[in-house]
Amino acid sequence: MDELVDLHLHTIASDGRLSPTELVNLIASKGVKVAAISDHDTTDGVDEAKRAAAALPDLEIIPAIELSTDIPGDEIHMLGYFLQYEDEEFQGVLRNFRKGRLERGRMIVEKLESLGKPVDWERVQEIAGDGAVGRPHIALAMVERGYFKEPKEAFYEYLGRNGLAYAEREKMTPMEGVELLAKVGGAAVLAHPANLEDLDTKVAELKEVGLVGMEVHYAQYRPETIEYLVGVAKRHDLIPCGGSDYHGLGNTGEQEPGILGPPMESVERLAEVSKKLAKSL
Repeated sequence: MDELVDLHLHTIASDGRLSPTELVNLIASKGVKVAAISDHDTTDGVDEAKRAAAALPDLEIIPAIELSTDIPGDEIHMLGYFLQYEDEEFQGVLRNFRKGRLERGRMIVEKLESLGKPVDWERVQEIAGDGAVGRPHIALAMVERGYFKEPKEAFYEYLGRNGLAYAEREKMTPMEGVELLAKVGGAAVLAHPANLEDLDTKVAELKEVGLVGMEVHYAQYRPETIEYLVGVAKRHDLIPCGGSDYHGLGNTGEQEPGILGPPMESVERLAEVSKKLAKSL
């Protein structure tokens, strides 16, 4: 039996609902052997996760991140693996990103007020705790107010990119995201790419600046979508990655960690890319 790998997991450091320790215990109970803590625009959950995993000799934690980047009319998330995440310049960039998330959150709450769906900003911050404020925290506040039964429903009309309450924040381009990750030895991987228009062109452009992989074995995709993405990855010689994208938000159908992930060979290839990048720093 192949060892279970999950390269896409979130904690309370961003918009997940489990602490890093709780998440580590969950994935260990599922039999996962290699996992990446890949919170949005922060690595604050990595150290705690590594400490928790130290008592579990069969579990390896990969330091990772999920960066939000922007293109005209759409958003692209960029995953980075095996980061030298302690780098102070890198952390300074992330602090600015999180400040932008906070400001964007305030704007969304103001828009919701004008749309007749008010939520308390203080409550949103309480839900986020010490984590980077994200739209899922606002969605949870909307569920608490009784506007929706599940957080994902809030995105359909209000919080999604084309939603009534959506607000922009300062972001970088996908190319800049790949380059930022390379500066800290991070192997750059395109996250959940199935809905991107003209995917082959975008992948080719990103590969020119250092993209090395893309999510293929993504637990929220149907088998035919995964098959399509396998073909794209092969055409562009990209490392096939993936995982559960687990947040623990309580949405119906949310996949548990360890349900679907890439082969161990993908982890080994990502590690090799990171080593080569580190040598060039």
